[in-house]
Amino acid sequence: MKNRQFSEYQIIKLLQDAKKGEKPVEDLCRDFGCSPASFYAWKKKSGDTAPDEAKRLRRLEKENARLLKIVGQQRLEIDAMKDVIQKKR
Repeated sequence: MKNRQFSEYQIIKLLQDAKKGEKPVEDLCRDFGCSPASFYAWKKKSGDTAPDEAKRLRRLEKENARLLKIVGQQRLEIDAMKDVIQKKR
């Protein structure tokens, strides 16, 4: 997996600068060192989030993925146990 070149804080700062409208997006991207396509992808993903909200959202997404994995494993175990019980009868 490719390492991220920009931190969440830097991305959010770029999005906030673009929201101010002082400079065109292309100029901001050139100064920041990213492509406009990356900017619009970040904008679609982050929207109007603050740095603290972005960190909180990232943490919640990781926790959600972890919990979904646990539930999936438990479901597989339950199905396997049901199969064993069915075969014993």
